[in-house]
Formats: sequence, structure tokens, C-alpha cells
Amino acid sequence: MPVDPRATTLTTDRLVLRPQRVQDAAVFHRLWTERDERVPAHRRLDADGHPTEAEIVDDIRQRRRGPARLGLLTVVQKESGEPIGYCGVVWDAEGDRPELAFELLRSTHNRGYATEAGGAVIGWAGDAGIARLWASVWDWNIASRRALEKLGFVETGTVIAENAHGRSLMTMREISR
Repeated sequence: MPVDPRATTLTTDRLVLRPQRVQDAAVFHRLWTERDERVPAHRRLDADGHPTEAEIVDDIRQRRRGPARLGLLTVVQKESGEPIGYCGVVWDAEGDRPELAFELLRSTHNRGYATEAGGAVIGWAGDAGIARLWASVWDWNIASRRALEKLGFVETGTVIAENAHGRSLMTMREISR
């Protein structure tokens, strides 16, 4: 019987990437509060504070009941045992384009954690038979663009969205196994 990819735990020198737990909702909610003001409104807390931690808990529970495929993992610092964000694979609406996604607490930026976690996820995706990963990134998000470049992603020339918030660029990486 195949292993449910949602039950996967990945480890690196400094990190553990594990399935999301409802207890992670506080960290994920904090990520929503820390987002850059240039991020589109639907990806920031609204005026009423939504999504709330309770709504994020519900989202985590729903994903657990969803299709058994690669998804988002909670990124935990090995040394402290504290969750610092997420990294994993998200899918487009049709379910046929896997994208690398990562977001970490600001207090952990500029330490190479996104690159380290992303590398583990790329290996995980390759082991699952995924031949290509995509990643979208805002043109102004230099740190994420740099992490994606270090991970072997190249800009495709496709602009997914262009608005007052900037341009959302599509990047891609072939995975060889």
C-alpha cells in the first residue's frame, strides 16, 4: 500500500519539515500579520482580522481530508523545536501544476532556511515522480527570488498578474531523478 505523502517528515541539517498540525495555526496566523503591504489584499488579514486562527485550524483540518498528495509542511527549527513557517507543494486549480511555496517568519529571514527547506521539498517532489516544479514570486520580493534562483528555478518570462502590487512572475525548475 502506498504511503500517504501527507504523512512525510523531511529533515535537513537545521530543520524538520513535518505535516501541519492544528497547533501550528498561531504561527500561520502570525505569517498573515507579517505580510508585506504590497501583497494583494486577499493574502493579508482583512479589516475584521480574517482569517482568524480558528479559520486557519479549519483549513488545516480540511487539507488533511483532501486528496493524498504532496502538500504544505510546517517548517520547524531543529534546535528550538519551534515552528517558523511552511514549505511544500501547492497545486493549481486544475491540480496538474505543482508549485513550490514557502513562507517563514520575518525573525528567521536571511539565514538560508527557505533555501534549505526548498531543497528538501524538491527532493521529496522528485521522489514522488514530479518532473517539474513551478513557483510564482512578486518582482519586488528580491529575497524569495534569490532563494528560488539558488534552488535552480529560472524565470519563464510569464507574468501571472500585473497590478498596483507589482508583477507576479512564474519560475520553473526541472527535477531530474
